[in-house]
Amino acid sequence: MTEGIKTIIFPVTDIAAAKALYGGLAGVEPYADTPYYVGYKVGGQDIGLDPNGHREGGAGPIAYWHVEDIKASLQALLEAGAETLQDVRDVGGGTLIATVKDADGNVFGLRQVA
Repeated sequence: MTEGIKTIIFPVTDIAAAKALYGGLAGVEPYADTPYYVGYKVGGQDIGLDPNGHREGGAGPIAYWHVEDIKASLQALLEAGAETLQDVRDVGGGTLIATVKDADGNVFGLRQVA
């Protein structure tokens, strides 16, 4: 079961400059503002800024599908031909993410909220 794509995370190199740009566009204050992640809630979506994204292989924004069971969803994707780029990991508060690539090279993520 999925809730669809509800999170998009942008890899950024300058978190302060990115906060000014995306915060101005969003028109809201961030709900999370840390040195390793800044997040905004806009129109029912989470828009995140990740200053480590480029170092972790991110070449552009990653859309995250919200799922109920990340391990089962990841396994189903692998069986359908996807390749794991980043295995399931806890990013805080019990929130789990993983990143995959499909046969066409499209990168997307899975997110399970505790």
